[in-house]
Amino acid sequence: MRTLPRHHGDLALLCGLALLLLPLLSHGADMLLGSTLSPSNLASWSSPNNTFTLSFTPSPTSPSLFVAAITYAGGVPVWSAGAGAAVDSGGSLRLTSNGDLRLLNGSGAVLWSSNTGGHGVAAAAVLENGNLVLKNSTGTTLWQSFDHPTDTVVVSQNFTAGMNLTSAPYVFTVDKHTGNLTLKWTSSGTDTAVTYFDKGTGTSTITGNNKTASSSPTLTIQSNGLVCLTTGGELTPESVVAYSSNYGEAVDMLRFVRLDADGNLRAYSVARGSNSATAQWSAVEDQCGVFGYCGDMGVCGYNGTSPVCGCPSLDFEFADASNPRGGCKRKVELHDCPGNTTMLQLDNTRFLTYPPEIAVEVFFVGITACRLDCLAAESCVASTALSDGSGLCYLKVSSFVSAYRSAALPSTSFVKVCFPGMPNQPPSLCQ
Repeated sequence: MRTLPRHHGDLALLCGLALLLLPLLSHGADMLLGSTLSPSNLASWSSPNNTFTLSFTPSPTSPSLFVAAITYAGGVPVWSAGAGAAVDSGGSLRLTSNGDLRLLNGSGAVLWSSNTGGHGVAAAAVLENGNLVLKNSTGTTLWQSFDHPTDTVVVSQNFTAGMNLTSAPYVFTVDKHTGNLTLKWTSSGTDTAVTYFDKGTGTSTITGNNKTASSSPTLTIQSNGLVCLTTGGELTPESVVAYSSNYGEAVDMLRFVRLDADGNLRAYSVARGSNSATAQWSAVEDQCGVFGYCGDMGVCGYNGTSPVCGCPSLDFEFADASNPRGGCKRKVELHDCPGNTTMLQLDNTRFLTYPPEIAVEVFFVGITACRLDCLAAESCVASTALSDGSGLCYLKVSSFVSAYRSAALPSTSFVKVCFPGMPNQPPSLCQ
């Protein structure tokens, strides 16, 4: 056997390394069965023009962990495997030999699967519109990420009734019965869900008289910045939900709708190559109106234009001092009070009451009865008396209570504490 000259051997070695690197630098090519991404090999699968890339990126909540995400050019994520499930450096995203796309942690446990094993998948591809598709040998799509959104909807993607956007503990849906956009707070491990936003074209927020939807209600964001809600027919002016503030601007950008971690649904735009998106519209105009924004027993207020979280009184403290949004806990539980309980008055404060709570927690009584009725009821922890002429009183018997304080609120609330109660010293929450 003839021995290659040294320089020929080096060339052969380089060619071999290049072949090994080809799967790691897949730009627009199909990913065949057996292809694998992992945080350690810096591999990526990209769309033909590198507009979107699927790779592992640092977890936004735990930088030592990684998320398999599709990102727009510049790094803004638009989809993630397993709704953002994080893995360590030994994790991987693997297109198995039987056509199943799986997210595995370092120990090999499956955290998420496309459930397409044995269905004829021959390859995967990231398309130029940001859609990840699994297809058979003839190119027919058998599974696509557009049908399984996580927290984002991009241009050319249809978000239909039955789909969810999630950003724990929040869920966004298009109601299949009314066609309305709905935002809900959900309680972990239970079926409890509070609807704090319910709106469609021609309907008002939180209303019980919504029109019946026809056909299949679908949310889209257009390339010109329109957020639209359609019912299967041609686009009409009545189906426009919102105009982005930069509506009509034609530059090289991506537009998308995202359910953020603060429970608000927003429309964004981001220039190609930038990692910073700009909000152009928000579904909930008043962030403190988002149920649970400040956690259980937390009180939301504003420091200038920014929402801040506090506790109802000095009888409470933050459950986690490093996370004001984590809610408040009692320094002394009601059943451990050394004496009686009392109702501590909180001016210009409202304990948020939305469906389904509003059906069982609302009464028509005066402010004094609103206070005394809660004091007398063992299950009641707080109450709100509206001073807007409605005569409404909300008795809070829920296991999770969310509050809003503002000088503009025409309401007086009461929170049950051990006698005599310790009011916050002003200024406890900036207005």
